[in-house]
Order: sequence, then C-alpha cells, then structure tokens
Amino acid sequence: MKLLVFAHVPPPHHGQSQMVKLMVDGFRAQPDLGIEVLHVDARLSSGMADVGSVRGGKVQALLRYCRQAIALSRKHGCRTLYYIPSPPKRSSLYRDFLVMVLIRWRFERVILHWHAVGLGAWLESESWFWERWLARLCLGRVRQAIVLAASNRADAEILRPRSVAVVSNGIPDPCPDFAETLEARRAGGAVRLETQVLFMAHCTRDKGLFGAVEAVVMANRMGDSGRRFRLTVAGSFLSESEEAEFRDRIGRSDAAGCVEIKGFVSGSEKDLLFQQADVFLFPTYFANEGQPLNLIEALAYGLPCVTTRWRSIPEYFPADYPGLCIPRDVPALARALHSVVERVDGRSLRHEYEQRFAVGSHLSALAAAIRVGSLE
Repeated sequence: MKLLVFAHVPPPHHGQSQMVKLMVDGFRAQPDLGIEVLHVDARLSSGMADVGSVRGGKVQALLRYCRQAIALSRKHGCRTLYYIPSPPKRSSLYRDFLVMVLIRWRFERVILHWHAVGLGAWLESESWFWERWLARLCLGRVRQAIVLAASNRADAEILRPRSVAVVSNGIPDPCPDFAETLEARRAGGAVRLETQVLFMAHCTRDKGLFGAVEAVVMANRMGDSGRRFRLTVAGSFLSESEEAEFRDRIGRSDAAGCVEIKGFVSGSEKDLLFQQADVFLFPTYFANEGQPLNLIEALAYGLPCVTTRWRSIPEYFPADYPGLCIPRDVPALARALHSVVERVDGRSLRHEYEQRFAVGSHLSALAAAIRVGSLE
C-alpha cells in the first residue's frame, strides 16, 4: 500500500521527529512490510526554541507543503494519509486545522499517530466550543488512530476514530554488544561508591532538570554507606533564563563538585555517557510527555532508572519497580537513587527493551496497524 507521511524529520531533534525518520527509513528499507512511503518533510521550526512559535514564514511553508502533498497524492495515486496531531497548544492545533482543511479531502483514509499526550482532556475542559467543533470536523472519525500506550487512548477516542491501535515506540539497539561490555556490570548490587547519574533530555524544569539536581544533593546527605552521587547533565537548554538559574543553582556549596554539564551530545559521546552511567535519572512531569525515547535507550543499556509515575512511563517497568516516584517528590527521588543502585538488576531492564522496544517489532507492529487503517 502507498502511504503519504505528512510529518517532519530532524532537525529539530526530539522524540517525535526521530520516530518519524525511523519509520520512513525503516519502511523504505524493508519493502516486505508492505508500506510504500511518500514523504512530505513538513518542517516549520528551525530549532527547539522555535517549535510552537507563531511567525509569518510558517504559514507560507505550510501552504507549500500542502501543495506538495496533493501533487504527490495525484502523481502516485496515494489515498492514505499519515499525520501526527498537535499537543494541546493553540498555535499547533490551528496548524492541524489548516492542514486538514487543505488536504484531507484528497485522501480516502486518514491515520493519526498520537505522540504527544493531553489534547483530548484539553478539548473537553479548556477549549472554546468552536475549537472542539473544528477538532471533531478536521481530526474526527479517521480510519485509524495509533497511540503509544494503553493509557494514552483517551486522546484518540475523544475524536471517535473507527479503530485504535496501541503500538509502543522502538529504537535500533544502541548497545548491540551489551553481553560483552555491560552485562556483568549491570548484574545488580553495584558497590562503586562514586555513583554516576545521567540526566539526558531537553534541559527544562518540567523535564525534571532542577528536580534531578535536588535529588542528587539530597541523596548525598542520606545514608551511612559512604556512597556519593555525581550528576551528568546532557541536553540543550531551551531557555536562557532557565540555564542561568540552573548554573547559579549548581554553583552553590551543596551541589559543588557533583554536577557536570555536557550540553547536547550524539554518536559516540552519547554512547559513552550511557556506558559510564550507573543510574539514569529522568524526573519528568512534562505535560505532553508521550513515550520518552531516552528511557527506552536507558533500558537498552540495562541502566537502572529513577523516573516518575507520569503518563505512560509506569508501563515501562514492573509494578513493584523501586525507581518510580510521584512527580516533584524530591525526597522520594533521592531514596530511589539509593534503592535502584542496591536492588535493580539491569539485565532485566535490558530484557524488557529486547522484548518490547526493539526496532524490528516496533516497525512490524506499526506497519500492521497502518495496513489495518488502509482497509476499506
């Protein structure tokens, strides 16, 4: 079947754009999956700071992308559209309205892949009545909705698609030599007194950046084991004021010497940070968190995680996993840092990645859901 993908790939780099690239490249590399991809790289933002902003050039670009989509559909006889709906943000939602008004008529089948979370609740509780009406008109009653986790179904179901499929994200194995290089070290009960903690995400308050520092500082005050936690922060700051505030915070005496800022990393530098870390710390409460790829990467490295009971994140882990905390609960995060180091066998987390988040099973499940959505 032919599928027109109307979505951008990196840059900017974030989970959604990375997953679109993975899907487009994966389907093209594996014709046996039965999906022939036509791609409109509908990039409107030059960087993360520009995402969701309103400026005139974006409208002209969007109109150009819509013309391109219609031309590709006509040329190749493609009648199935793949689209990623907006988070609950008016500027992005109005973009969705415009795109659907301009091109939905051209396609017999529309498949919505929900990466962000929260639009359904926002439409019900905070939107104007005419925004709800437009959302149902433009995004409602599509052939197929795909969500990342069972807990995310509400966003899709409020717009009454014909069917909903749950397909977890998946990534290529970032640590294919795990058995040779890390398995023995991840066996649990780590005894290293200098414990390396890694935070890798966009460096914002709601991704848990400031909570991570407070948790490490508090964890260093706890217990009598002599263990000391050191935090490495990897990622880009999206706000100059938050960066200044963060640098001021880590310059105080209680955090001195236990926090290092690496900035944005990729490739071998990123791999090295995951290899060297003992704990992955991601205390997010980001409103639109879907299924964060950084946690999937941490699982692939067998890296014990301390994170939050937020959105779909608990579905990554067993029900009694000791590293899950209530968002913004710094004392709980600090206790969890000690707990996962002492109790978690990282080999079980690596197995979780292999069973649920490997790229092969992800692409197969995604292709199957799309093919179902293309049926008459």
